[in-house]
Amino acid sequence: MPNDDYQHALHKLREQKVRLTPQRRTILQYLISHHNHPSAEMVYTALKDQVDNISVATVYNTLKLFVDHALVIELKNGDGSTHFDFFGHPHYHVVCDNCGKITDVFDDQFASISKSMEQTTRDKTGYLVTGNHIEMHGICPECQRKLHLI
Repeated sequence: MPNDDYQHALHKLREQKVRLTPQRRTILQYLISHHNHPSAEMVYTALKDQVDNISVATVYNTLKLFVDHALVIELKNGDGSTHFDFFGHPHYHVVCDNCGKITDVFDDQFASISKSMEQTTRDKTGYLVTGNHIEMHGICPECQRKLHLI
């Protein structure tokens, strides 16, 4: 499935006349294949020895481009930093209020729940809804153990 996601994302970028540099391709592949919700610095650190002519600025600019083209979403965690997530399959997030860890939650019913929430929002507010980002908050299992909550 990751290769299908990659090909679909490349097709979408080509349709929108985005130049597909080797750096952009590599950053996209990294985001699709890693579900660790990396920061721009994490992406740079992971790729700097694999890709020629990559800089922190290239990573930031590429991530912004992907966000602008709705391939990637920005996530803020508890420490105020920005993380990124390839959004090829509808899902929501749960964020640990203790350590800031962000976890994907995939559920077959999420797409219909999300559409229903968007429709309700339009009906109640008149907004033209262009998207959503739903997140839950709690304490992850690791922090629950550390804090002796379980």
